[in-house]
Amino acid sequence: MATSSSAKKVARLASRGKGKKVRFQGGSIFPIAVVLVVVLGLTVIIYGRQSRPSDGSGVPRVNDGVNSDSHWHAAFGIYICDTFQPKIVGTKEETTVDAQGNTVLADDEFRTTGVHSHGDGIIHYHPYSTKSSGNRAKLGVFLDVYDIELTDTKLVMPPDQGGETWSTKDTKCDGKDTDLITRVWDDYSKPDIYHDVVTDFNNIRITNDGMVFAVAFVPKGTNIPQPDWAAQLPTLGAADGGNVAPSTTVVGTPTGNTVAGATTTTAPSATTTTGG
Repeated sequence: MATSSSAKKVARLASRGKGKKVRFQGGSIFPIAVVLVVVLGLTVIIYGRQSRPSDGSGVPRVNDGVNSDSHWHAAFGIYICDTFQPKIVGTKEETTVDAQGNTVLADDEFRTTGVHSHGDGIIHYHPYSTKSSGNRAKLGVFLDVYDIELTDTKLVMPPDQGGETWSTKDTKCDGKDTDLITRVWDDYSKPDIYHDVVTDFNNIRITNDGMVFAVAFVPKGTNIPQPDWAAQLPTLGAADGGNVAPSTTVVGTPTGNTVAGATTTTAPSATTTTGG
């Protein structure tokens, strides 16, 4: 009898639960909140993937022969102690005939990137592909075209550029140790506004037309000027056509001390900039 009584109790309890909805503690607010969080998260992920720029996005754009935002110019110089070294030579515009009988540029790096110089101290930056356009536009692209090796402590020139090697270990200025710094001006016509980069030089971004780069081995605190030819950017930039920086009278020379171990320095009258 005891067994029969227990079975009846179980049956009654089971019948009471029929047709009843299972409810979360606290009602329906919690599950709705979970759904909203999931939907919002998916929306953010999708938007981020769609809006994220590709490696070849932005400017300078790939040169199609007519677009003005694809042809930029920047001054480049190598400064040792107190003297700028000779300008980079060679245009890389020599041609050859490929296996199909087509006349093509002989230099593979230039043919791919569209970055070179005219022996004028100017980087002529007109990308031929996404490998050198947008956020891939960097100082290292130019250096690779000319086989120039630049590390955090050493600068090695190829034989056709003189073959010199400078390093922070061996290069002295009047017996003083030197630091390797690349001073960057975003606008050649504003020589008092600049920032210094002390590492990862090849990845310095080329972010606008009319920049200036001076790779320097100098004792700590030494002023690094713009190369003289920076003031000629409007004229020199016209050597191979395209967009050139507007002509501007350059007034004054930069002053101030290099901040060792940092990427920021300005002249006393300039606003502080950061980057590199």
